[in-house]
Parts: sequence; C-alpha cells; structure tokens
Amino acid sequence: MSSAMINVASAVVAGLNDGEFSQELTAERKYQPAVELKDLKTLHVTIVPKSQTITPASRSDSDFDSTIDIGIQKKLDSADADELDALMTLVEEVVDCLRSIRPVGAAFVAIENEPVFDPDHLDTQRVFTSLLTVTYRVRR
Repeated sequence: MSSAMINVASAVVAGLNDGEFSQELTAERKYQPAVELKDLKTLHVTIVPKSQTITPASRSDSDFDSTIDIGIQKKLDSADADELDALMTLVEEVVDCLRSIRPVGAAFVAIENEPVFDPDHLDTQRVFTSLLTVTYRVRR
C-alpha cells in the first residue's frame, strides 16, 4: 500500500499540470519548498506535503486528512498593479482547479489562502508569494 499523503500530493501535481490557466505553469512536488531567488524569474508552483490527521471513521476504517501546501511564486519585473493582478487571478484559477481535483479514493475538504500574498517578500525581494493549503480526505 502506498502513502495516502503521497498519492494525494501526486494527484494535486498531475491535476494542476493538466489544468488550463491564464499563465503557463508547471507544478512540482518537493519535500523542501526552497527556491533560489535567481530561479524565480519564471513562475514556480511547488507542492509540499504538510500534515496528516487521522481520525476514526468506523470500527475498521479511519479518515486520513492529507493537507498539502501549494506555493505560487514569481520574481516581478516591476511591482505594478497589472503584474500583481495577473498573479492574483492565477491564484484564484489554481483554487478553482484544486476544488475539482479528485485523487483516487479522496474527497476535497477545504482550501485556505494564507497569505494571499506575502508583503515582506514583495517589499524586500520583489517576489510574489501566495500560499494555498488544501485538504483532501481518504477513508481506509
């Protein structure tokens, strides 16, 4: 049996890579979300397994709530509103896509977008960073 968490994270990567967005993106699953500043000239979408909560569902089954972080990052050419608006739109498109991804045997539970964008990254590094946290439930 493979890990429920890895199955969910891999399904998120596949679903995002198959999605249609206003900007081209390639999602990657990683264990460490660090990206070099020089590499952020292109859009980065990083999928990182975050946590798993296991609760009893019946005498023989448990619910495995797999929580995945999705980082959306790009170094900006300028911090003008048009470039930021386009990235905020992309984040919402990713949210819409995540709601429709159905990993095998899993159900969508929730999405959180915190921070919508990181003002410190924007101010100090001119990097747009948005963090999505999505949870899917697997019963086994």
